[in-house]
Amino acid sequence: MKSLSAFPALIGATSLSIVRNVGQWGVFSLMSVLGMIHVRKLLPKVLYNIHFIGFKSLNIIILVAFFTGMVLGLQGYYTLIKFSAEGMLGVAVALSLVRELGPVLTAIMLIGRAGSSISAEIGIMRISEQIDALSTMDVDPVRYLVTPKVIASLICFPLLTAIFDCVGIMGGYFSSLLLSTRSGIYFSKIQSSLLLEDVTGGFIKSFVFAFIVITICCYCGYYTHQNQSSAGAEGVSNSTTSAVVQSCVYVLIADYVITSFLM
Repeated sequence: MKSLSAFPALIGATSLSIVRNVGQWGVFSLMSVLGMIHVRKLLPKVLYNIHFIGFKSLNIIILVAFFTGMVLGLQGYYTLIKFSAEGMLGVAVALSLVRELGPVLTAIMLIGRAGSSISAEIGIMRISEQIDALSTMDVDPVRYLVTPKVIASLICFPLLTAIFDCVGIMGGYFSSLLLSTRSGIYFSKIQSSLLLEDVTGGFIKSFVFAFIVITICCYCGYYTHQNQSSAGAEGVSNSTTSAVVQSCVYVLIADYVITSFLM
C-alpha cells in the first residue's frame, strides 16, 4: 500500500520539478535577451565569445561536414543506382545537408565543443562564489556572463551551418568522383533543384538551435548550486552532463517541430 501511495507522489514531485525548471529557464532566457539593450558595452566579450564558439569550432565543423558529405554521397549513390537515378545524387546530398543534417550536426558539434565548456565555466564560477561577487558589486551576472554568449551564438551558428553545408556538398562531390560519376550533372542538379526556401529553413533552424543550446548550457551552469544530490566539482560535472544531454534532446525536438511547420 505504501508503494502504491508513493507512486502518485513521485509523479507529482517530478511534474512540479519539470514545471519549475522550465519556468526558471524561461525567465533566465528572457533576462539574457533583455541584457542586449546595452550591447555596446558588451562588445569586447561578444567578440571573445565569437572567437571561442565560432572560430575555434571551425576545424571540427569542416572535418565532420566533409566526411558527412562523403558518406551521404556513397550511400545515396548505391540507393539511387537501384532506380537508375544516380544523376540525382547531388540533389539528395544537398537537400539532406541544407534541410536537416547541416543545422542539426552543427548544433550537436557545438554542444560538445563549446556548450559543455561554457556550462562548466559558469558552474565553476557559481561554486567559487564569483557570480555572488558580481551581484555584490551591483553587476548583473546574467547580462555580464550570458548575454554576450547568446549574441555570439546567434552569429556563429548560422555561419558555421553555412560552412557545414558547403563543405558537405563538396564532400559528396568528392565521393561522386571516386564513384566515377559525372561532376557536371552533380552541380547542375543542385543548382536547378535547391530552392531559397530550403536554405532559409536551414538558417531558421540554426537560429533556434543557437538560442536553445546556449541558454540551456548557461542555465545548467548558472544553477549548479541548486543540485542537491552533489556539490563542488561533482556538481559541476553533473551540470555539464545535464547541459549536453538536454541540449541534444531539445535540438532534436525543436528540429521536428520546425520541420513540421516548414513542410
